[in-house]
Amino acid sequence: MKTIIALGLVALIVLFFVAQYNRLIRLNVSVDEAWAQIEVQLKRRSDLIPNLVETVKGYATHEKTTLDAVIAARAKATTATTVADVAAADGMVTQALRGLLAVAEAYPDLKASANFLSLQEELSTTENKVAFSRQFYNDNVRSLNTAVKTVPTNLFAGMAKVSAREFYEVEDAQSRQAPNVKF
Repeated sequence: MKTIIALGLVALIVLFFVAQYNRLIRLNVSVDEAWAQIEVQLKRRSDLIPNLVETVKGYATHEKTTLDAVIAARAKATTATTVADVAAADGMVTQALRGLLAVAEAYPDLKASANFLSLQEELSTTENKVAFSRQFYNDNVRSLNTAVKTVPTNLFAGMAKVSAREFYEVEDAQSRQAPNVKF
């Protein structure tokens, strides 16, 4: 009888270890998946930018600095690899696109262009998807980091080769300011 109880206890302990290990692995995979979604949306946005720039070029030929800033930001975004670098490049692209869309406001013909309107709508939709992907990634990172830092799963993190991950943060001072509304 003692042998059965001992074997049952050992089996419960083994099941506990397996469950904790598998939980960490699932959380880690979820973070990887969420990161991949950010990359997909940033790639989509990056693919839209050349079309938008070319459309604006046709109307606003003397806005070279703005167009160059967008192109440079896109180039930096396509080569970033770490979470911090991608977030910084993402912020640069967002700022450059704001400048580009502000230039478009000065050209009524451009604003009325069906091609420009279509690209602008697609870019807006993509920006929403990027924002959702960032939030999804950060939610998954929060879950993983909590598991890695709390008992009992922190005891298994090293064995599972899982560590805390970096949150996706875009340093964009303008997005923290209240918009200025004028009538």
